[in-house]
Amino acid sequence: MTWYPSNRKMHKDYLNINRKSWNQRTPVHVKSDFYDVKGFLQGKSSLNGIELDLLGDIRGKSLLHLQCHFGTDTLSLERMGARCTGVDLSDVAIAEAMNLAAQTGLNSEFIRCDIYDLPNHLDRQFDLVFTSYGTISWLPDINKWAGIVSRYLKPGGKFIFVEFHPVVWMFDYKFQKIENRYFNSEPFVEKADGTYADRKAPIRIEFVSWNHGLAEVVNGLIKKGLTICDFREYDYSPYDCFDETVKIAEKKIRIKHLGDKIPLVYSLVAEKK
Repeated sequence: MTWYPSNRKMHKDYLNINRKSWNQRTPVHVKSDFYDVKGFLQGKSSLNGIELDLLGDIRGKSLLHLQCHFGTDTLSLERMGARCTGVDLSDVAIAEAMNLAAQTGLNSEFIRCDIYDLPNHLDRQFDLVFTSYGTISWLPDINKWAGIVSRYLKPGGKFIFVEFHPVVWMFDYKFQKIENRYFNSEPFVEKADGTYADRKAPIRIEFVSWNHGLAEVVNGLIKKGLTICDFREYDYSPYDCFDETVKIAEKKIRIKHLGDKIPLVYSLVAEKK
């Protein structure tokens, strides 16, 4: 990918910009080796060991998947026995998710909307809410996000969350220097050629994102009535989606010159009492 300099400013039109960005990315992602749709259609799960360990046995449980992209994780969760509903901002991604469900004979429901607007589209609660990898960076308001999580959990329900560590977003894209604040302030407004799943893809995308520190996320959930049951940090990523990486084991990627010195991913499980 070729990156263009950040222009950090408040951006009222972030929803339309990001929807367009993900509509551009999705056709490239569907065809990419990164997402391995061919393997998924042959029965391979798209989920990683981190989230599988946290999810455990989900047979018979209702599950809401927030920011589901084009649905391979949602449908993999259904294959594990859950009754799944996936939500995403992108029109193209949701259309592709519905197409994959039809191809595989699976029954997951998919809703196209901004998750802040989900109460206007969905009115029931779930045993589990799940979201993972590169999701909250697209959202400006973590307290509002935590309210959505709480709103859709049944009493006794659990929230399973895996995300890239906020330390990652402090660095420049080559991981050579600290370039950004750890704490949430102004958004990042950026442009890039290509996408993380295909760096040579002939698309130019613009997008708006935010960094959210751990305290912001944890306290946001606590304030909305959730109890943190489990919190972990990982010195690797299961995805090779950054620059300057090295593979240390299957589905274990690190930044080559930083080794195990920084966290790349964190996870948490929270329960609604």
